[in-house]
Amino acid sequence: MLDGIIINMAPTGMVLTKAMSPHVPTSISEIVEEAKLCVALGVSILHLHARDNTGAPTYRKEIYAQLIGSIREACPDVIICVSLSGRNFSAFEQRADPLTLVGDVKPDMGSLTLASMNFSQSTSVNSSEIIRRLAERMAESGIKPELEVFDSGMVNYACYLADRHIISPPYYFNLMLGNVATAQAKPAHLGLLINELPPDSYWTGGGIGTCQLRMNAMGLLYGNGVRVGLEDCLWFDEKREVLATNQMMVHRARELACIFGKRVASPPEVRKALGLSLKV
Repeated sequence: MLDGIIINMAPTGMVLTKAMSPHVPTSISEIVEEAKLCVALGVSILHLHARDNTGAPTYRKEIYAQLIGSIREACPDVIICVSLSGRNFSAFEQRADPLTLVGDVKPDMGSLTLASMNFSQSTSVNSSEIIRRLAERMAESGIKPELEVFDSGMVNYACYLADRHIISPPYYFNLMLGNVATAQAKPAHLGLLINELPPDSYWTGGGIGTCQLRMNAMGLLYGNGVRVGLEDCLWFDEKREVLATNQMMVHRARELACIFGKRVASPPEVRKALGLSLKV
């Protein structure tokens, strides 16, 4: 069992632009710099979205290889999760492209959103066939799924995959609540999800928009840590007066952990708990 909390950071996402906030890292060099600063503050998992040289989201493994290689040079122990999102790219081979990386640029984890859903202004389409095929490809490649849950049916589908040995324990879940069309950042909603998680599961609490802070608090109190980052929220406060930075969010998570009497786990500790290979 992990003795310490996980800090998982998603620095940029697929939607954000510099026009929305000057703090959004969009180039490889900017994302790498954010990673270095935040790993130094206690981040153990980096949830990465790659951007091309125009700043647009990309699935291309060549760009992920540059990003992962640069981060590993500076932060060799940190756990790297690549986004397999279908928000901009629907074809299986596009979404699975980063899973073909090998050697020093092979990712440790890949994101797996467990159903389709609506956001306030867009839709994330994840068919059962695509989910299963991505999970199978990760199993073949020795890459662990980062199981992304926004609603109760998604936990049920994770259990379905586990029962069929398509995914294997220990399981790692991001419980992402507060989206307008899915479960809300309320104790009752969170409690239902936690109660349905399969045995041998770790989970971190993340929130959409200004729900991030309350979900971080519940993740620290009742779970295994937090998911933070600009991908989920541009604002540091619920009044939306202060634009956040990734470092501000990570620092706040550390402060909350200290208040709650929790210790921040190191990347090697999290690697061991999740059954990931240790970097040498």
